Amino acid sequence: MALIKKLIVSGVIVSVAAVAGFQWWAGQPITPEGAVIPFAIAPGSGVAGAAQQMVASGVPVNPFLFGVLARVTGKASQIKAGSYELKPATSPRRLLTQLVRGEFAQESLTIIEGWTFRQMRQIIDAAPNLKHETAKLSDKELLARVAPEAKYAGPEGLFFPDTYLFAKNASDLSIYRQAHEMMMKRLKTAWEKRDPGLPYVEPYQALIMASLVEKETGQKGERAMIAGVFVNRLKTGMLLQTDPTVIYGMGEKYDGKIHKKDLETDTPYNTYTRPGLPPTPIALPGVQSLAAAMAPAKTEALYFVSRGDGTSHFSANLNEHNKAVNQYQRQQTSQ
Repeated sequence: MALIKKLIVSGVIVSVAAVAGFQWWAGQPITPEGAVIPFAIAPGSGVAGAAQQMVASGVPVNPFLFGVLARVTGKASQIKAGSYELKPATSPRRLLTQLVRGEFAQESLTIIEGWTFRQMRQIIDAAPNLKHETAKLSDKELLARVAPEAKYAGPEGLFFPDTYLFAKNASDLSIYRQAHEMMMKRLKTAWEKRDPGLPYVEPYQALIMASLVEKETGQKGERAMIAGVFVNRLKTGMLLQTDPTVIYGMGEKYDGKIHKKDLETDTPYNTYTRPGLPPTPIALPGVQSLAAAMAPAKTEALYFVSRGDGTSHFSANLNEHNKAVNQYQRQQTSQ
């Protein structure tokens, strides 16, 4: 009888020690120091498969104990597939939390205000840590994958310029979808706050205007004035006569300079030959240009010309404008 009691006591002590040891192991760093170790968990992997994939990628975690940890905590069926990174000082318990929460290894990609959709595609196509599922799609096909129910003439202007985070090896469609959803959200918010009496019948026209403002100036303080001039021109039936639309219509023919013949050559985007707004945006406008398009400056100006220092001179009549052109563009000071 005494022997049985001793065995029971010994068993309890061993069990307690084992539990304590397991708890200690679960809280200790897998790698106290060293480089970050990237690894991926394939879709459909159970906890055993996930542990094996981690070990195969160089993560020095005990697969049996990790499986036990996942099961005793009730998280064995909650592990999410994706790309991860094991950072120094991460414990098995913390690693399991990463996998359950889906704390994927994050990459970032920045889309710049004023870029065209073609420039956006070039940057996304060149991103090394994306799965390139759109590379062989036409612009029309890509837009259909991003916004299948939308009716747009093309993808230009429909993506918000910003920095986007994504998991390694995520589909490039995830970037396009994030950027499109953000632009629609920003456009809706701006449209709801628009000034009364603007010459736009729908938000898409305001988006076109915002793209013109984006390409005409990089000066935050001038965007509302530029929009004010364009709105005044639309209301009075004047041609917009903005060079960026001509350049956009030239496409790859543009060599860095715009000539008189370019201004006279008709295209759907030549605002020197065609009245009103161009058929689509000509770039990806940012939030400030959207705001300017919805709340243009109250001004009588109908003209503006670059001063050559990044700012513009605004004029209410053609005579004043011609003097400004002589002064700033032709380097002639009027008498």
